[in-house]
Amino acid sequence: MLNVIYNKNIKERHNFFLKGGSFVEELEEKDKKTILVVDDEKSIIDLLAFNLQKEGYNTIEAYDGVTAVDKAINEKPDLILLDVMLPRLDGISVCKKIKFASNMSNIPILMISAKDSETDKIVGLEMGAVDYITKPFQVREVMARVKANLRQSEINANLENLNMQKKENKDDIIRVGDLTLDLKKIEAKVDGEVINLTKKEFDVLKYLASQPGQVVTREMLLREVWEYEEYVGAIRTIDVTMNRIRDKIEKDKANPKILITKRGVGYYVTDKN
Repeated sequence: MLNVIYNKNIKERHNFFLKGGSFVEELEEKDKKTILVVDDEKSIIDLLAFNLQKEGYNTIEAYDGVTAVDKAINEKPDLILLDVMLPRLDGISVCKKIKFASNMSNIPILMISAKDSETDKIVGLEMGAVDYITKPFQVREVMARVKANLRQSEINANLENLNMQKKENKDDIIRVGDLTLDLKKIEAKVDGEVINLTKKEFDVLKYLASQPGQVVTREMLLREVWEYEEYVGAIRTIDVTMNRIRDKIEKDKANPKILITKRGVGYYVTDKN
């Protein structure tokens, strides 16, 4: 199977070379941004497509609203130039459908229309368009707006990825008072000092620290951390483990500040400094 795929790739590249291409050009082709141009006038599509391709973009064309939605969903272009007055489905409805489609809301849509009233512009922008260009337009202005909105789209995507990474990193860290647990590294710190815990000791602290201030019974710990179904003879295991953890994380075991016992009930990690 691997040989078939390998030979297929070689054949494709060989054909590319025969056409006068290169690996660099092949990579550049993949990196090109794709613009979906939607208008019911062929002359406008030809004009925009020609200038976009001259600027280094790939183009897809659609002459009606239904086709525009299908191509947007299937091709997932980097930006859409969308006329408002379209057959089969108007541009406002197209914009709305695309914005509500899965994984499509971040694609910038630039509306192009002969309708130049303030109300028309507001409706277009409220439906999710990022820009509104009125006909007749200057090609250079359209190209400038395409570039500006693609740049802004990349900035927004980078910020979104950064925020997601921060959220993921935040979710991987539990901080309660002086106690910090790094769930990825399986590492515990108290006042910034790394504490050497066993995996089970770490799991116990993780379970308690994820619900600070909440008293957890010994039975709950056996069920949730140890995954015991029968508790007979196992309760003592909890107390022994808690004593070992206190030996490691508390400065004064007789006067604990992190892992607290609720006499006759269970244990909790205090949420008070």
